[in-house]
Amino acid sequence: MKRKIINDPVYDGFLGIDDPLILSVIDHPLFQRQRAIKQLGFTYLVYPGAMHTRFSHMLGALNLMGRALEVLRQKGVQISDDECQAAKLAILLHDVGHGPFSHTSERALCNVHHEHLTLLFMQQIDRETNGRLQLAISIFNDTYPRRFLHQLVSSQLDMDRLDYLGRDSFFTGVSEGIVGTDRIISMLNVHNDQLVVDEKGIYSIEKFIISRRLMYWQVYLHKTVIAADNLFYSILGRARQLLADGTPLQGYQPLLALLQRQPTAADFQAEPDLLQSFASIDDGDVMSSIKIWTQAHDPLLATLCRNLLWRRLPKIIQSPEPFTDEVVDAHIRQVAQTQNLSLEQAAYFVGTGALVNSSYSFNDQEIKILYKDGRCLGISEASDQLDHRFLEKTVKKYYLFFPKETT
Repeated sequence: MKRKIINDPVYDGFLGIDDPLILSVIDHPLFQRQRAIKQLGFTYLVYPGAMHTRFSHMLGALNLMGRALEVLRQKGVQISDDECQAAKLAILLHDVGHGPFSHTSERALCNVHHEHLTLLFMQQIDRETNGRLQLAISIFNDTYPRRFLHQLVSSQLDMDRLDYLGRDSFFTGVSEGIVGTDRIISMLNVHNDQLVVDEKGIYSIEKFIISRRLMYWQVYLHKTVIAADNLFYSILGRARQLLADGTPLQGYQPLLALLQRQPTAADFQAEPDLLQSFASIDDGDVMSSIKIWTQAHDPLLATLCRNLLWRRLPKIIQSPEPFTDEVVDAHIRQVAQTQNLSLEQAAYFVGTGALVNSSYSFNDQEIKILYKDGRCLGISEASDQLDHRFLEKTVKKYYLFFPKETT
């Protein structure tokens, strides 16, 4: 039997894969494309080590899924070989629908959530493997009756979150994201077909929830990352406007076609060629086009692109209250005056938005703690550190970005 060994620095060891179907899925072009898509988008502009990819994260999540299934089986949970394989395939492919720069492109290229595209890609691979992904798709879709298998893929405590917290912490150097992954997995159990945590693991779960909240502020919602994201949105927005006006642009053709059309979920569902066109675009295609646009005849687009390539990012200020239209308009007028632009052009350099940090959602299924006496309590009730008010608290900050030169 063929066996592939992969060295993963996050887990300080080797990941062994010997399932022929899983190996064939890893070798599939739709999976291999994730080698060229950064896990954290433009976060490398803040943390230089954050160059890791979706590919490595998906393999890491696969590793954790294998370990979790083994733990559950050792505790007497009946899981068939087919269910184990399907759960591994579901977590392996859970992010296959991501576009360039991961979450950043969901808003910029097409207003379609990556999970919808993931399902379409999984269905394509299923057709190519004569229906061998049907069970994996039902677990991913949460239509399989044994719900704890879906919870291992997507829930408040899933293998996706466990891997990305540790992996992102490792590559950014932000220690707040380090969680007791081994401890948490060893404490997993199943009660009434729900994924639970044995009571001895409660402190590790508390640390996991707090670490996730801290990682959002220090990494995922870092203000400089948000500045880079908004500059990227301005670039693609300007390129889209020029194309709509009939102005020719050079660049990667599938990217230009996507910008011109901005397809919907229904478009991707109905047109397989459009889906394949999206799948052909990665970080390098976008950045090579942006490099070309630094020489564009449109000086506005050229300036925006140079700013991103040379890390001339906008300044960001934050506020607990939304910025008024008057404040935004004043910055736009100032940019227009100092850079000799029209108000319409200056608006590409100024904007507002909101940052929302909610590390725990009661709308989703709550993490449950299983006691030796058979009681099963939600973490908000079981923990003496994380009460309901802390867990349900959603912090929202508003931001305004504008060129540093105008301050």
